[in-house]
Amino acid sequence: MHINPFEALSDPTRRLIVETLRQGERPVSDIVAKAGIHQSGVSRHLRILSEAGFVSMRPDGQQRLYALRPEPFRELDSWLSGYRELWEARLDRFGAALDKKRSDRTTPKKEPRP
Repeated sequence: MHINPFEALSDPTRRLIVETLRQGERPVSDIVAKAGIHQSGVSRHLRILSEAGFVSMRPDGQQRLYALRPEPFRELDSWLSGYRELWEARLDRFGAALDKKRSDRTTPKKEPRP
């Protein structure tokens, strides 16, 4: 089952789990402590993040260690790059218009010749 990445990240608890895993691989107990919810809730959120491809799990003795996977973040970044380019171009044009307006205000007006 594949879950839409935006749906997976739409939940604040899942975003908190992702933020926790930014620091590196973590056991479930660390994630439970950060999330402030029961282990069953964290496990459910980790399952959703795993199904969406955001996290991987590896067993280590009695523990399960979770880590972020880079691929879905690269895909999101790639998708967002088109929008980033659009907004950067708009902001560049806006900045140029502001600069021109400021320049027009500070440039003394020349009196027309008779």
